Amino acid sequence: MRSAPALPSYRIVPLAAVVILGVLVTVLLPLAFPVGGGPTGFDRAVDDRIHSTLDSHQTVYRVLVTPSDAPVVLAVLLIGVLWYAWRRDWWRAGFLLVAPELVVAINTYALKYVWHRQLHHYLAYPSGHTVQFVAVATAFVLIAPTPRLRIGATLVALALLIAIAIGMVGFGYHYPTDVLGGTATAIALVTAMYAALTAATHRTRNPFSQARTE
Repeated sequence: MRSAPALPSYRIVPLAAVVILGVLVTVLLPLAFPVGGGPTGFDRAVDDRIHSTLDSHQTVYRVLVTPSDAPVVLAVLLIGVLWYAWRRDWWRAGFLLVAPELVVAINTYALKYVWHRQLHHYLAYPSGHTVQFVAVATAFVLIAPTPRLRIGATLVALALLIAIAIGMVGFGYHYPTDVLGGTATAIALVTAMYAALTAATHRTRNPFSQARTE
């Protein structure tokens, strides 16, 4: 059975920077929202560009948004959990199983009500579809056992996220700023959980390590 992966000192500062940046983006973006939570100038510009380019190909939107559909995301998540469980890497399997869905719950039941940006009949900021996809993708990136796998997972996730964003904006599900906020929220929360749990696990396993180094 494998324990929590060690967190090298050279990764602490980048992870902290990612969390801080994600929190700042999540909190500061709503300052640009018009009264009533309508689209910003940036939203209109991106929306116009997408619709003028792809509205004649509506099936493209459906294809692009598919990777964010809950059954697809949860299927990929389950495959990852089963893979690490089969390898008896229980820490990675557990983190992948719990962290992304916990972030989805925090966003759904807390964060959306902080900004209360109404779109159609639901609260749109931060985008729930985006939070779920990015939370799962971020978890996969963080627990990747090698730098090469981490880079590969990041590139795949980025490409899919761009496709998903185009599809959701094209269908009118979300404003672009909802997607940006959802991305920042998911990355910040999952990264913070990863750093905190990794550090806590190693302190628990080595309670006297700090005393020996002093």
